[in-house]
Amino acid sequence: MNNRYETVFILTPVLSEDQAKETVKKFTGYLKNNGAKILHEENWGLKKLAYPIQKKSTGFYYLVEFEAEATIIRPFETEFIRDERVMRFLNVRMEKHHVAFAESRRNKSNKKAAVAADN
Repeated sequence: MNNRYETVFILTPVLSEDQAKETVKKFTGYLKNNGAKILHEENWGLKKLAYPIQKKSTGFYYLVEFEAEATIIRPFETEFIRDERVMRFLNVRMEKHHVAFAESRRNKSNKKAAVAADN
């Protein structure tokens, strides 16, 4: 039985757009290569941090939602720790209410995007 997870990570702002994309591809590729199924990805872009991390006040935020065996999480977190481009990360196992909330949030943003595209 696979669990559903949500991972948010913050990349250092000194990366170029291509370097940030390459880093994201590294982590999503790791998941795919280890049997995870990527369900959703969101690039939140460059955002101001609530407090400085490594003397930086901004970072590239990225969210990945996936299904995987529980055994993949510890090595996945080790990959984040070893990569100096990652300032912070958080993995969360999604319960049924969390899944429902995430899907409703996505549906609302998709409707807003559709309305904006029509105007």
